[in-house]
Amino acid sequence: MAITDEDKPGERQDYVLEEQAGHLLRRAHQRHTAIFQGMIGESQLTPLQFAALARLRDLSGISQNQLGRLTAMDAATMQGVIKRLAARGLIERCPDPEDRRRLILNLSREGRSLIDRVIGNAHSITAETLKPLSAAEEKTFLQLLAKISE
Repeated sequence: MAITDEDKPGERQDYVLEEQAGHLLRRAHQRHTAIFQGMIGESQLTPLQFAALARLRDLSGISQNQLGRLTAMDAATMQGVIKRLAARGLIERCPDPEDRRRLILNLSREGRSLIDRVIGNAHSITAETLKPLSAAEEKTFLQLLAKISE
């Protein structure tokens, strides 16, 4: 006798992909990324590159590992982001005088100019991403995202 889904205890039969958190988060991320690409301007920055430059704008002279932690990027992703930003001349890497194995990152003059030009777009990108929400929903949504991102 074959076992059917109805015979499996504890399994729900009403799984709807479009109602699942991961699916909805992925779709929201896709929407945000499309908005980001459309509004970031001529910079051709990715969201991860933008995050790295924005953080370096606030905290210059930090290590690659520290930047990765502050932008929630794993080491391999951070390494690729830094490599591409350095190739574009947007950041400078120099050895840490206290630990020659560690690299210290700073914005280059070109990097500072670029992030200063596009940082204003970030507010517009966020506003467009959250546009379908009321002010109260937006506040709640951001609080909930922060909570599940801990």
